[in-house]
Amino acid sequence: MQKAANFFRETQQELKKVTWPTWNELWQAAAVVIVVTFCASAFIAAVDFCISNFLRMLIS
Repeated sequence: MQKAANFFRETQQELKKVTWPTWNELWQAAAVVIVVTFCASAFIAAVDFCISNFLRMLIS
């Protein structure tokens, strides 16, 4: 039981040392993630479309 209490006490001390992002930094990071995800999905969709059409051309 002492080990568990010690663990939680040390965890709390470490979390006090963390530098948390501001709301502005958080929104900017979220926007970057959304834009990169959208670009990656568009690229994968375009490659999939091209490969599908190429394979349809080969088959027919």
